[in-house]
Amino acid sequence: MTPPHRTRLTFHGPLSETRADALVRRLTRHHPTTVLDIGCGSGELMLRILAAAPEATGTGIDLDADDLARGRKAAEDRGLASRARFVEESATGTTRGPADLVLCVGSSQALGGRLPDALKELRRLVTDRGRVLLGEGFWQRTPTPDELSRMWPDAAVTDHPDLATLISTAIDAGFRPEWTETASLDEWEEFESGYLADTEVWLAEHPRHPLAEETRQRVDRHRARWLTYRGVLGLAYLTLVPTA
Repeated sequence: MTPPHRTRLTFHGPLSETRADALVRRLTRHHPTTVLDIGCGSGELMLRILAAAPEATGTGIDLDADDLARGRKAAEDRGLASRARFVEESATGTTRGPADLVLCVGSSQALGGRLPDALKELRRLVTDRGRVLLGEGFWQRTPTPDELSRMWPDAAVTDHPDLATLISTAIDAGFRPEWTETASLDEWEEFESGYLADTEVWLAEHPRHPLAEETRQRVDRHRARWLTYRGVLGLAYLTLVPTA
C-alpha cells in the first residue's frame, strides 16, 4: 500500500471554484474554436472551457502519463472525449498551435528558457485575435536570504519577477493585459493543504508502515517550504490579448 496523493485537488494550483468559473466565462467570451493547454496535467480548466464552448476542440500537452490518463477519463465521463486530446510530449518548440485560446498555468518552464522566451513562444502559439491565460509566479515582496534558504533547492530572487515586471515582460513580448488577478491567501492555503491532506491522514493512520519515515520527511519538507513562501510568493492569472 502506497500513500494516497492529490485526490482532494480539483486544480493543481491555487485556483478556487469562483475564480475558475469567472475565468471560463471570460475566456469563452470571444468564442474560441481551438484550445491549447501547455503543461495541462489532468486538463480540468480546459475541459470546463470545452463544456462552455461547444464548438471548440482542445489539446492538452504534458509529460505526466498519470495526469494525462486522468484527463482522458474525465473527458470521457463528461462526454467531451471527441473534442479533447491529451498528448504525452514536450511543449518545447511545439507545432500544436496556433490556437484561439492558449492556457499556460504554472507551466511556462515547459516552453523552455527564461520567461521572456516563454512569452514569445506563447505569442507564436496564439492566433492574432485569440487569448492567452498565463498563470505565473511573482514575488509579492522580495524574500530575505533566510527565506530563500528555506524554500525550494537553490531558490534565488531571480527565480521570479515582481508583478509589475511580469506584466511589462508580457507587454514587451507582444501582448496587452486584458485582465490581471492574483491568487488569494485562501486559494494558496486550500491548494497546499489539499496537496498534503491525504498523505497526512495516511501517516497518522500508518505511523509504522515501512514507507512512513520516508513519506513523513518528504511531507514535512514540503510543508516547511510552503509555509516559508506563504505570503511571499504569489501567482498571477493574466488574460493576455496579442497585439496586432
